[in-house]
Amino acid sequence: MKVLVVYAHPNPKSFNHAILEELKKGLADGGHTCDVIDLYAMQFNPRLGTEDFAAYSGGGVPGDVKKHQEKIAAADALVFIYPIWWWQPPALFKGWIDRVMTLNFAFTFDDKGPEGLLTHKKIVFINTTMGPEKQYKDTGIANAITKIDEATWRFVCGVRDVQHLFLYSVGDNDEVRRGYLEKVYSFGKEFTS
Repeated sequence: MKVLVVYAHPNPKSFNHAILEELKKGLADGGHTCDVIDLYAMQFNPRLGTEDFAAYSGGGVPGDVKKHQEKIAAADALVFIYPIWWWQPPALFKGWIDRVMTLNFAFTFDDKGPEGLLTHKKIVFINTTMGPEKQYKDTGIANAITKIDEATWRFVCGVRDVQHLFLYSVGDNDEVRRGYLEKVYSFGKEFTS
């Protein structure tokens, strides 16, 4: 299976980067191919600007966006890796969605609402948090994050399978981090469509 990983963390020495590396190892050991879009490393422009609207209204797509869409179209599944900051993804990731998940690529829209065009995709979110699982669940934050992601990807884009892997309370506890890295490796190795 071809898996496209979209990664959003500014620090190449972060725990999120360690997660990315373990996922890549697991996917390879499971017989999958993996391509990575590292949004910070490539300095992706997250601003949906007037030039984007001009291209879209003229039936085109900006060159940098087209490359991302081609990678998405070629993948069997997508994995998004990023930390939860202020109960949301990094702004860079949100800007990536704004610019790349365009009308007539990810969805169409008519008087009945959106119709998704990415129906062949599976998406998995791997998100780190500083807060404990109990806090995220008791306050409803985990459910809210999950619902927003599912609404975006399932309802608008047509993705049938949207999964979340929250890695709570990552902090600086080496034992917790080792356990999460083992979990991510296994997840990659056993990845199915």
